Formats: sequence, structure tokens, C-alpha cells
Amino acid sequence: MRGRRVRAIAVALPVGLAASLIALPFTAQATPSPDAVISEVFGGGGNSGATLTNDFIELGNAGDGPFDLTGWSVQYLSGSPGPTSKWQVTEIKGAIPAGGSYLVEESKGSGGDTPLPAPDAAGTIAMSASSGTVALVRSTTPLTCVTAADCAADTNIKDLVGFGTATVRENTPATGTDNTHSVARNAALTDTDNNSADFSGATPSPRNSAGAGGGGEPTPTPSPTDTTPGELRIHDIQGTTRISPQAGKSVTNVPGVVTAVRVTGSRGFWIQDTAPDGDPATSEGVFVFTGSSAPQVKVGDSVVVSGKVTEYYPGGQSSGSQSLTELTAPTTAVISSGNPLPQAETVDATSLPEAYAPDAKGLSIEPLALKPAGYALDWFESREGMLIEIGDSRVVGASNAYGETWVTTKPKQNPTPRGGTVYPSYDQLNSGRLLLGSLTGETVTANVGDTLTGTTSGPVDYGNFGGYSLQATTLGTVESGGLKPEVAKKGKSDELSVATYNVENLDPTDAQAKFDRLAEGVVKNLATPDIVSLEEIQDNNGAKDDGTVAADRTLAQFVAAIRAAGGPAYDWRSVDPADKTDGGEPGGNIRNVFLFNPARVSFVDRPGGDATTATEVITTGKHGKDITLSVSPGRINPVSDAWKSSRKPLVGEFTFRGEQVFVIGNHFNSKGGDQPTHGVFQPPTLGSETQRLTQATEVHDFVAGLLAKDKKAKVVVLGDLNDYQFSKPVAALTRGGILTALMDKLPKNERYSYVYDGNSQTLDHILVSPGIKKPGYDVVHINAEFADQASDHDPQVVRVK
Repeated sequence: MRGRRVRAIAVALPVGLAASLIALPFTAQATPSPDAVISEVFGGGGNSGATLTNDFIELGNAGDGPFDLTGWSVQYLSGSPGPTSKWQVTEIKGAIPAGGSYLVEESKGSGGDTPLPAPDAAGTIAMSASSGTVALVRSTTPLTCVTAADCAADTNIKDLVGFGTATVRENTPATGTDNTHSVARNAALTDTDNNSADFSGATPSPRNSAGAGGGGEPTPTPSPTDTTPGELRIHDIQGTTRISPQAGKSVTNVPGVVTAVRVTGSRGFWIQDTAPDGDPATSEGVFVFTGSSAPQVKVGDSVVVSGKVTEYYPGGQSSGSQSLTELTAPTTAVISSGNPLPQAETVDATSLPEAYAPDAKGLSIEPLALKPAGYALDWFESREGMLIEIGDSRVVGASNAYGETWVTTKPKQNPTPRGGTVYPSYDQLNSGRLLLGSLTGETVTANVGDTLTGTTSGPVDYGNFGGYSLQATTLGTVESGGLKPEVAKKGKSDELSVATYNVENLDPTDAQAKFDRLAEGVVKNLATPDIVSLEEIQDNNGAKDDGTVAADRTLAQFVAAIRAAGGPAYDWRSVDPADKTDGGEPGGNIRNVFLFNPARVSFVDRPGGDATTATEVITTGKHGKDITLSVSPGRINPVSDAWKSSRKPLVGEFTFRGEQVFVIGNHFNSKGGDQPTHGVFQPPTLGSETQRLTQATEVHDFVAGLLAKDKKAKVVVLGDLNDYQFSKPVAALTRGGILTALMDKLPKNERYSYVYDGNSQTLDHILVSPGIKKPGYDVVHINAEFADQASDHDPQVVRVK
């Protein structure tokens, strides 16, 4: 899985890279509040570029009477807490007025020039500017919970907000913040127990219980005494690099025509200059960010805007994302209405350069002059905030739960046979891909290979997930491409069929419909393999973090669903992990599992396997020429640092028609923490690759040792390796010819099992030892290309004689 985000796309978030595959942490859920809530959080006070000198937490009261805070506190926890992390406490007292606010001042930084309004309470907590968790607590005793599940069970917590990449949050976290942006609850103080829905990015506007600060209620159409356009126009503000030459400065009466308005999520509107300067590197559009206030303008209004030029980094600057140039804390005057809009620029197969991003040798591309004719990222940056439009376009990334769809503007760029765009190498990032959002509330539901027909138009936006996007004010219609789920060829009676399937955090708290869908995939689409290596099987109560590690209920329910779908009575083998040691969703304790059909294949049980005991290959027999596993099922060197906070490979010894077969199921660590491909550092640093490389080396060395004892041994290595067929970890697995990666045997445009950001890419693999001759191999496309998915991965199967 991948995580998501909240802010820069209208239909907000949250991981997400899962690239690739960050399993979202469990989400705290308290009872929605009708009265006291956290209304705003700002951790950038006194930092570089900040106006305010202090961090702050603002409380709000949606009730019709004062809310007493005697004996209460606000508390702060880091965004990525460990087992020993501590909550920091600021005691509060007094009351929040009915319908009013209450301001808690926190740590002061060395920068900024504007103090907060007189606070109602004060503390010294130095909060992160980008990610963290704040709780409103019914006592002054520090909280002890450091997971979302434990915090959800703590009745002392009245309200809680996690922002940025916070592990502890309600549902999905609010957007990341920075030195000039807070997260603020909507004006009605609505509490749905979903931080991403209740909060959006905002210009910090602290308000105390006396009503001081915050700027008061916005005037619908503020009217400066002088509406004469100022000296600076939008292209002067955008400049010829990614960072505005006016960043951090206030500008007056910037003219433009309103081209689009966003009333949810990151509220604001786009303006575009009708008198461009002719320089292809300078954008003529800009986003005006109104924070928690709904924009009071209409499309077609001719306006002048005064405000502060801000570079906003979706997800926080530490995320590695590029910035979005904005006008914040705006004062807007409408000069006239009903004006024609600037002509949208058409994007077609010839518009975007083939090259995706400039090479800065891993450093920031922010100082580089934009070359829109040379790089796709530069082309979009030079159109940031401007209207663009596309015509009939093929869908290359199915519509998601956020109302987003990926299309390609270059239909001949690395096409797959099923209508997608394959990702062939690190230096071919498919520059024709374009993410579509919607500003109208209307969305489409499309699969890969469908066509979005007609005109789709809107302003260019940027977010930390997906990068540049077209936020549609006019949306085309979907014409079906007729894509159907694939069905694998059934193995012959003398063929052993072995499959891998990531079932995406399966546990008994999931709806029975998910079990049934996955079971249908095993029975119908995979043709009931003899062995199925599963990834992301969770323990018996899923993300509830209470020490449970057994998964027998999860597996019994899945096996029963397979049986009900007409499949065989599968048996299973696995090794329960130690609690909270194998990564994934906190409390979920995901693990690898073997299902097998005992009517076709036998499992060789050798006792002694547990979470920390390594299985080894030992020789047996009269002449020491036979080999077995010391424990089966077992794990490969589970105490190695290679597997820290990650799933351990599961090794099993099977017998098929009198022959010995060794199967190794894997789920390498996720791509979480890698710099984004669309981000400011080019090429991006793949920080997570280091651990996968050590994991691949562990598996390689285990197989090499096995083959050293029996070079003819049949070994199948498979699973979600969370990396591409051209990556270093996959190369490490095949080093010395001990394993053959079957993905490389497919035609280049068919090498994929997952679709992310419009790229059809490979994360799942099956590899075999030289003792397996002429294997039959198939990636069975049933999920990744479809808007309606049972899992986000496609399964694979190999048939071995």
C-alpha cells in the first residue's frame, strides 16, 4: 500500500511511498465533540520565514455555554513516536467562551516579528513545524499511549489531531504544516473524527478567549481605497525558478482574473494575468490561499489581490516535495465580474518534453533556471496556477477513493497491451502522465485502458502525492476500454503451481466481502494454485494493539471463503511474529503465510520454528547428500538487522509427486522515506533501498548455501519485494545465477504487477533456481488496473514440472 496526503488536492487525503508501500497506521477515534475541540495548531513559530514568534494551540467551543477547563491540559507527541516517547504537557485553566476560542502559547523561536495575542495559557513545548500530534486531555497527567489504537482507548483524551505524517491521529492525518502554515478546523468546528476532513492548511490566525487576534470575520469583498494594479504582476512573483523572487514579501494589488475556486480542503482561488510577459519560464497564474475562510470571489471576477508571497511545501519541507507559490493572508477587491477567462493551453502528445526532470546530482533543483522545453517538471512549474486543457486521453491509473485519475498525454509512451504506461527504468519516468482532480464535486470512475473523452480543463496544482495535477473545472466523460480481469492457465496434473498474493492487511475486522473477493481471485483467476504464498496477513484482531499475534482466525476465515467459492480445502503454515516487530500497520502484526492444497502437495513439518529461531539447511542421509530444513516452516536469520521492523522471509519444505521443493515467501520493507520522483531533489535518494538490499543479500546467501549442498534443488523465491525488476535488490537476489527472475522473461511492456502514479510497475516477483526447468509464469492482472480492487497488488503464479 501507499500512503496519502491531504492538502494540495481539493479532495483531500495520507503514505502512500505507500512509494510504495506504506501501510497506514491504525487511526485513533474518539467520540465526535459537540463542544470543546482543538481548532488550530501551529509549530513553525519563530522559525525561518515565520511571521509569528511562537508556536500555539488554539481551542474552540462549538457549544452554547462556557466550557470549563479546570484540571485539563493540552499535550504534544512527536509525529513518529517510539516505545519510549513521552507526551509533553501544558496545563490549562479557565474556560472557553461559548462559540469562542482559547489560546495556548508554546515555545518561542529566534525568528518572527509578530507576537501572539495575549494567551489564555502558556507552555514551553517546541512543536514540530511539519508533523506531530496534539491532544486535549481531561487531566494534567502525561498520556502514556504512543500508538493510535492505545490513544483511541484512552478516555482522558477529549480531542486529538495528528498532522503531517503523524502516526497517532484520528482516521487520516491533517495535512503537513510548515513555518508559514498551520492546520485549522473548519469555521463550524465540525468534528467527524477524521483529521484530514476536519482540518486544512491555513495562514496562522491565533485567537484568544477575549476574541483578540485571528483577524476577525473576513469581509466578503475587502475594498482597498486604491484598486490600481500594483507594480508587480503574477509573472514577476512566479519568476524563472521554482522559488519566487518575492518569497516572504508582501505585495500589493496584484491583478488577475479568477479562473477557478476551491471551497473544500485547501480553500482559495486561482487568478491568471490576461497580459502575459511572453517568457515561457514565468507562470501567469497563482493560487490565493484563503485558509479556513471560504473564498468570496467567483470565476470571471477581475480582481486585485494584496498579500504575502509564500512558498508552501505540501507535506512539509522535510518531505522532499517541491513548493507551491501562493498569496496568503489575502485582501481581495473585485473590480468587475463576468470577464472572459484566459485561453487554456492545450496539452497533447507534443507539449511535454520526453525528459522528466533535470539532473542536479541528488541536490535541490530549486536554484536552477526553469527549462520548460527540456523537462516535464519544468514545463508544469512554468504553468503553475495557469489554465490547461486536454482532449481525449487514455487512462493509465484507475480512479481512486480521492476522486483522482491518471491519464497520459503521450499515448505512445511505453504503452502496455492493456492500456497502461509501463515504468521501464529509473530514467524513464513517463513524462506524459498527468493527475486529474476535480473542483466541481463531480468525479469519474475509470479503469486503466478507458478513455476520458471530450475536454478536461482547469488550473495546474501541485501536491506531495502525485506532483503536478490538473484540477478540473470541466471534466470529460469516460469511454470504457473493456478491460477484464485475467484468468490464469490451470496447471497440468504433473505441474506444481505456486502463487504469490499480497492481500492488503487482511484480518477478521474486514468485511466478509473482502474475503470473498480475494477467495474468488484464488479460485477463479489463479485457478487454485497448489501453494499460495500470502503477504499482509494480519493477526486475529487486525490493528487493535493488545499483544495478539496469532492469525489462525484470519486464516480460517480466508480458507473457508476459498472453500465456499468452490476451491479446495487449503491448509496453512506460518510463524507468528513477536509483537510489534515486523512493521506494517501498528498492532496488525502482518506476516507471510503458506496456503497449500493437501490433496496435491505435502508440507514437511519440522518443529522448532518461532519468531526468533533461524531455519538452516542441513545434510542428511547415509552419505550426507540429502538436504532438509532444520525447522519447517522457519525464518531466514530473523534476528538480523536486515529484518528490523520488517517482515521475515518464511521458508517451507514441500513434497510434490515425490520431489522436494523449497518455497521462500517474502515481503521486503516498504519504499516509505524515499524522496518523491516529482520532488525537489533530482534524482531522488532512495533511502529505503539500503534495507531491501541487505534483505535481498540474506535471501541470496540462504539460497546459495542450499544450492551448495544440492545444486539441483528446486527453490521458488517469491513475494512482494517492494522494488523494481531493474533495482539493486533484485540484482542482488540473482547474483551468481543462483536465481532467475521470471519477470525479466516477459516482454518489456508486460513487466508490472502494480500501478502507482500512472506508472505500471513491478513490485511483486517470482524467482526460481536452476533446478527448475522451463517454468510457466504469469502475472494475473485482476486488481491494480481497476478502480474496484480486492487488493492493490496483482497476484502471480508459476507452474513447475
